[in-house]
Amino acid sequence: MTENKQVAAITVAGSYQPQVVTLKQGLSAELTFTRTKAQGCLDVVHSKALDFETELPLNQPQTIKISTDQTGEFEFSCGMDMFHGKVVIV
Repeated sequence: MTENKQVAAITVAGSYQPQVVTLKQGLSAELTFTRTKAQGCLDVVHSKALDFETELPLNQPQTIKISTDQTGEFEFSCGMDMFHGKVVIV
């Protein structure tokens, strides 16, 4: 985290690592997903709560800007909703 921006790196390799990311409310935030294993439905990540969906090409980091206006727990998952992760905004 820099003074004005929060950045969370998430590795996608059979699951999301880390599975829970904690961010501070009101600071600009980015999630960077890097898929390191070619495994089925993990080639897409989406979140209705955080309003994003993106493809995850193998070994190519994908950065998504998210809003931190509201506190709470916001889930994200793979394309088939089998693997889950969570962003907690405090």
